[in-house]
Amino acid sequence: MEKHFDLAIIGGGIIGTATWYKIQKRHPELHIVLLEKENILADHQTGHNSGVIHSGLYYTPGSLKAKNCMRGREEIVAFSKEHGIDHDVCGKVVVATDESEFPFMEKIFQNGVENGLTGIEYINSDQIKEIEPHVRGIKGIWVPQTGIIDFRGATAKMAEVAHQIQPSSELMLNTEVQAVETGEPNILQTSKGRLSATNLIFCAGLQADRMARKDGVELKERVVGFRGDYFELEDHAKHKVRNLIYPVPNPAFPFLGVHFTRMTNGDIECGPSAVFTFKREGYGKTDFSLQDTIEALGYSGTWKLFFKNMKFGIDEQRRAFSKKLFLKGLQRLIPDLELSDLRPRRS
Repeated sequence: MEKHFDLAIIGGGIIGTATWYKIQKRHPELHIVLLEKENILADHQTGHNSGVIHSGLYYTPGSLKAKNCMRGREEIVAFSKEHGIDHDVCGKVVVATDESEFPFMEKIFQNGVENGLTGIEYINSDQIKEIEPHVRGIKGIWVPQTGIIDFRGATAKMAEVAHQIQPSSELMLNTEVQAVETGEPNILQTSKGRLSATNLIFCAGLQADRMARKDGVELKERVVGFRGDYFELEDHAKHKVRNLIYPVPNPAFPFLGVHFTRMTNGDIECGPSAVFTFKREGYGKTDFSLQDTIEALGYSGTWKLFFKNMKFGIDEQRRAFSKKLFLKGLQRLIPDLELSDLRPRRS
């Protein structure tokens, strides 16, 4: 007989795992299963981002994105303190290197104020130097709420705590959901056999559109993958970055721009680039999936994005394969960086 659960959550990144943790905490009597196709949790978007706890600086005041960012930041910091997750609310500096950046800098500053960030302030070039001695900028924003965290560790701890609350709930790794039959109950066909659940929640990340279609949702949208390549500072150059350094985002492009991030283990990441990838879950520069490529290039939204950002896209592709061009972008913020300071890191 197939196993039955009150709730099945599909996807074991930080969103799916946090959903399990929060629901299990609120309803300890429920029998919940978390299904993840990889052999560990947090192996894709969660485990491949820059590990930043964002403050809410970039999001429209009053929007759900802003509200969830603010509330989520407070909750993840509280969770990390309670359970010993590596984190540090170290603050960040957003740096303008040209007066043309001032108007958008004012916009994100006002976002921060309206979103309730306390202690956010404009700083001058001398104050920037006090925070980050190697940075060259003419004006900055100091954002004390931004932090860094081990998101993989946080995800694993959420699963551990959820299971402690209700030991009959299960985490099923190496278990891919292959088909969905909606009904009472819902039936999931997985790589490890069938199971049933009264309710389903999908938190499928890079596979969200495919899972939605398996669940009978009519979607015109598709996930289109972009890979961000990072460099990291060699040990002899780590002193050039103390915490987090961001440029003023260019409002014409859908990315935050190249920045510097101190990780919880002390490493300093520089990046990312933003290049179209030919494999959704491909983290190498030559990774390729025929299915992913056909789906992405057969989608009109991909081409709209390409044509709207053609110059930006070409520049990003060039930077992705040129350490010198990548360095040039980094030197806008830290002029004394040298090629010998950088080594390739992850994507």
